[in-house]
Amino acid sequence: MWASVPRVKFFNGYEIPLIGLGTYLTKGEEGVKSIKEAIDIGYRHIDTAYRYGNEAEIGRAVRDKLAEGFVRREDLFITTKLWNSFHSPEHVEQAFHRSLVNLSLDYVDLYLMHMPMGLQFRGFQQENLISYDSAGKVLCSEVDFCDTWKAMEQLVRTGKVRSIGVSNFNCSQLERLLSVSSIQPATNQVECNPGFTQKALIEFCQKHNITVTAFSPMGRANRSDSSSQVTASILTDPNVTALGTKYGKSNAQIVLRYLIDIGTIPIPKPSNRAETLENIDIFDFRLTAAELALMDRFDNGKRAVPLKYYSHHRDYPFREDTGETDDGGGK
Repeated sequence: MWASVPRVKFFNGYEIPLIGLGTYLTKGEEGVKSIKEAIDIGYRHIDTAYRYGNEAEIGRAVRDKLAEGFVRREDLFITTKLWNSFHSPEHVEQAFHRSLVNLSLDYVDLYLMHMPMGLQFRGFQQENLISYDSAGKVLCSEVDFCDTWKAMEQLVRTGKVRSIGVSNFNCSQLERLLSVSSIQPATNQVECNPGFTQKALIEFCQKHNITVTAFSPMGRANRSDSSSQVTASILTDPNVTALGTKYGKSNAQIVLRYLIDIGTIPIPKPSNRAETLENIDIFDFRLTAAELALMDRFDNGKRAVPLKYYSHHRDYPFREDTGETDDGGGK
């Protein structure tokens, strides 16, 4: 099976596939194999980050498929991210160059600021990406994310980054960034799933021509809190199952279609080949307004991927009354 995935345009004319491949915790030889397999199936949008420690695996898989002639570089959309401890403007270009070397590509399609919260810099090694004080509290920096953004804008001008964006930003932070930027964010990558729909944030982003990329579209199955229970209930809910029966789809496919229909670009992380195949097979149907309303009822305002260990940071984004909650964890 080879699936063709529709694309949507950024404000700058570049196009992003409407579904991507999440790669958090995808590592080693199995990781390389799974990325190649996904490209064979039809995935063209691959999301990684310096923090994930797997850019080399992503790059190797991509280069192998390019060498085979199976895809062209211009057909692929590769995203990576600037980690929080590299927010100082003098570190931004160095950090990006390391990502580009890891990937061994000439350019990336999208470079994101991973979070608005800057952390103390202790070096580029994976073991130094988060530092703690004697009480076990994450050590923050005072770098203004607007200064970080201006350094990211310079990367676009080099031609090695086609588009830049952010992740885990709230509406006020986006508004502030827009007020000082010469290049606006192309996307805001945030948690979005039926248990946490981010409707207010999506509306804000659409108003400003910023796409929304949805990480953890199924929540996190390994968590036992209420948000994960909501997500788990969707996968067995009889009403959702009935929708699946109507369209010949699984409950998970209904969830992904819902996220697309409310205006996001989901990046699920499949755990096996069957899920990789299933997740991309969602472009031959759309949910009706009534069916979207049915899915809306699962929203309980709870995050499946909290960021609480950054909650003492001045730029912690989840205090704002935008439909987001002051929960905690991290991606």
